[in-house]
Amino acid sequence: MNGARPQRGFSLLEVIAAIMLLAIAFTALMKVAGASINLTHNAAEHSEAAMWARSLLDSAFVGEPVKPGSRSGRFNPQYRWQLDVTPWNQAGPALPGAPLQLYQLDLAVSWGPSGHPRTAHFRTLRLGTPNLAGNAQASP
Repeated sequence: MNGARPQRGFSLLEVIAAIMLLAIAFTALMKVAGASINLTHNAAEHSEAAMWARSLLDSAFVGEPVKPGSRSGRFNPQYRWQLDVTPWNQAGPALPGAPLQLYQLDLAVSWGPSGHPRTAHFRTLRLGTPNLAGNAQASP
């Protein structure tokens, strides 16, 4: 008597089930990979917006006095900016005759289509001379 067992293979149904399971797993993996690529692209756009914002805020009012108001422009064809400058004082309005005034610079950097732009906001304070409402400053 031969003690060997007859060899059995996988049935067609088992092979089809294994292939279906692999297809479902592969589809889920591709969705995760696609979302990861999208998040990486989004992070790169936000990093570039932050780089442009830092450049603008570092150079704003370096060679000129700080002036309250709004201005806007473009960094390049993709990125746009809007800068709002307002006097800032936690204690209230600046005292008359104060030599320096803090100004709040609010910068919005936008990119993407005009219908659904993406926007990043940045805020900093800058020290300058107060706006004397048309009065000329006396030179010492």
